[in-house]
Amino acid sequence: MRNIATILFAQPLLLLSMTALFWAGNAVASRLAVGEVSPFLLVFLRWSIVCLLLLPFLTGRIRRAWPLLRPKLKVIVFMAVFGFTGFNALFYVAAYTTTALNIGIIQGAIPIFVLLSAFAFHRTGVTAVQMAGVALTVLGVILVASQGSLGRLAALTFNLGDIIMVVACLLYALYAVGLKSRPAVDGLAFFAFMAFIAALASVPLLLLEAAQGGVVVPSAEGWLITAYIALFPSCLAQIFFMRGVDLIGPGRAGVFVNLVPVFAALLAVLILSEPFRWYHAGALVLVLGGIVIAQRRPKAASL
Repeated sequence: MRNIATILFAQPLLLLSMTALFWAGNAVASRLAVGEVSPFLLVFLRWSIVCLLLLPFLTGRIRRAWPLLRPKLKVIVFMAVFGFTGFNALFYVAAYTTTALNIGIIQGAIPIFVLLSAFAFHRTGVTAVQMAGVALTVLGVILVASQGSLGRLAALTFNLGDIIMVVACLLYALYAVGLKSRPAVDGLAFFAFMAFIAALASVPLLLLEAAQGGVVVPSAEGWLITAYIALFPSCLAQIFFMRGVDLIGPGRAGVFVNLVPVFAALLAVLILSEPFRWYHAGALVLVLGGIVIAQRRPKAASL
């Protein structure tokens, strides 16, 4: 078993491809969870299970990292609440009124939201070419949200779930921008510490859900979905991604995130039998094309 793990952890392309597949599976899992477990309970269980899996092994590392974590505690809480609790809460709420296909494609636009947020908060230079990529990606999101209908576009009548997903992506972008200020500590210990904060931050949402009578205790299928979400998109994907970054660097590793909407589309069609429309194909081309263009850094003056 040790030899298999050693071989696996030396294969960055496989690790990063599996990461994208697991994250794409989260979109399908969110749709399967509808009626099987309520969204805020799912968020609480997700991060609580992650804590149970990681904290027993990482408490020592977190304790040693505490002198560096403490001065940045406000930033870390902000990141965990926005990127872990808030993003996932909206992600699972969106699944009630939109498809896994739409969720996956809109989620694929996160790199563009990160680019814009970095410009807004850190005044990171954005070139004209990158802005063209942003425009293409936005068009892709609008195309899938309007279902390719000019009438919907003119009347500004978009699916509520798609709008919620756009807000979720904005929250995750704020989390990603916050990573610029994260302390220089062990990555796995940092992730486990944020998972602990995310679990605590999900309690008020769970109480609100309970007060409104909306809690759906997981069925047998609900527990399987919850276990998948906690183990694969949450734990293994994070560990694989960090290892991939260690092996080939953040720039090359980040490109693999572009596979998420592609895998999500394939899984939604294969597992959920969701129809793949022409506007889904068009949106995928625009979103992925926009990201590719936005990643280029030609010698041009910053805007």
